[in-house]
Amino acid sequence: MVTINQSVDYDTACIVAEEFGAKVTKEVVVSIEERLFEEVEDTEENLQPRSPVVVVMGHVDHGKTSLLDRIRHANVTSGEAGGITQHIGAYRVKAGGRDITFLDTPGHEAFTAMRARGALATDIAILVVAADDGIMSQTVEAINHAKAANLSIIVAINKMDKPTANPDKVKQELTEHGLVCEEWGGNVICVPVSAKTGEGIDELLEMVNLTADVLELKANPDRLAKGVVIEARIDKGRGPIATVLVQSGTLHTGDTIIAGTAVGRVRVMRDDKGKAVKEAGPSVPVEIMGLAEVPSAGDDFAAVEDEKLARELVEKRKFDAKEEQFKLYKKVSLDNLFSQIEEGSMKKLPIIVKADVQGSVEAVSQSLSKLSNDEVKVEVIHGAVGAVTESDVMLAKASGAIIVGFNVRPNPAAADNAKRDGVDIRLYRVIYDAIEEIETAMKGMLAPKYREVDTGRVEVRQVMKLSSVGVVAGSYVLDGKVQRNGEVRVVRDGIIVAVDKIAGLRRFKDDVKEVAAGYECGITLEKFTDIKDGDIFEAFVTEEYRD
Repeated sequence: MVTINQSVDYDTACIVAEEFGAKVTKEVVVSIEERLFEEVEDTEENLQPRSPVVVVMGHVDHGKTSLLDRIRHANVTSGEAGGITQHIGAYRVKAGGRDITFLDTPGHEAFTAMRARGALATDIAILVVAADDGIMSQTVEAINHAKAANLSIIVAINKMDKPTANPDKVKQELTEHGLVCEEWGGNVICVPVSAKTGEGIDELLEMVNLTADVLELKANPDRLAKGVVIEARIDKGRGPIATVLVQSGTLHTGDTIIAGTAVGRVRVMRDDKGKAVKEAGPSVPVEIMGLAEVPSAGDDFAAVEDEKLARELVEKRKFDAKEEQFKLYKKVSLDNLFSQIEEGSMKKLPIIVKADVQGSVEAVSQSLSKLSNDEVKVEVIHGAVGAVTESDVMLAKASGAIIVGFNVRPNPAAADNAKRDGVDIRLYRVIYDAIEEIETAMKGMLAPKYREVDTGRVEVRQVMKLSSVGVVAGSYVLDGKVQRNGEVRVVRDGIIVAVDKIAGLRRFKDDVKEVAAGYECGITLEKFTDIKDGDIFEAFVTEEYRD
């Protein structure tokens, strides 16, 4: 039996309608995205080879920038004396008669932000490791970022011109992080280079081309452009400017494009040399003018035919972004972990481990990995020694991970970012506490937490002993308020001497529920009787809370 207020599925409605001799057709709901973006599958004939997109990563002083400069200037033709006139965050160089696009995002920030939005803009990562220094903390982070984004990794062992260079040590350290060089029977290309002398640069570029051949990178240039925003800024004279990387199709001057929550028409397009161009094909980075506002780095962009519909979609996206803000609490934390497992939305629990010593990192990582069960796989995606940093929080945000700190603290900026992004940071002193808490969270038995909320401060002015009620503290409420069902800390000379419950609260001869600041009252406590003149009662209530 179905009432007038209930919905029925299409098949049932169809049978009922046919009983009454009515003809039924199913309504097809088409979203704005489906109407706006052409989702045509590219056939093998349409696809043409495209140049690889390469990102250079590594530790802070291992020579990323020097290597980029060497590659760039070694391959800039003499007609372009002075190199690149306008630096747009990406550039193309010719090697072996073929183009290679380099993304100038050596910092992890832009790279993680891109990955967080699923914009896998790059195909190959060049990992720069100094031959005299070996693998450092940021190198490990770079490896984890590259692996998480499923990039092909080429290792450039830099600073080979130094007398203390030891490439074998670097190769040995790489194996500890799952990267085994080809000479040692693995599948990772390791190229010794020197950004200073130029040694090995040509071989490195050759290896990039070789890796690109293996990946068989192809795209269809004969369609509306799609790609990703590399960086964006506002220019005083020219307004919003975005550097975009075209991934498929061809972008033309005059095209209407939508990037995240920004929409506009391409007025001027410049290449990495600062030269105005009319069109840009796959794997070509260009700087464009004409957007109404500044998009975010990592936003997808697409050229569209219907500008009115594009503006409608932007409004919808802005509304959805606001809605997303309200849903932030849905981010995984130990408190909502079990409910997410029950909903089936949680198949993997990524964890970032930070500890005071390497031994602890390994111990915590191994112990947590063993907690995996049929429903949830606990995966330690990054482990390192030292405080919880902004980079850890970024990686956690991008991967939906929980940060577990063992004998360490987050630095203030990391704590602020975690609070803003809804990243769960758990700090422990005892390894068993960490294991137990995550295990109980997975079973849905995480005990509620309690905190004390101060409600007011009361000064004891005169202590009276009455035969009927016992010791009464004649008091004056200094600030806040004191409540009859509350608790108090009895503070004497800055030291807490007792914590007790309020048994009675009176003003003159009347029992009252609460007394506000600036009023006098009589207070009796349940157990504590050794009250002295001048004692301070700090009134508080205990409340349950969730992170």
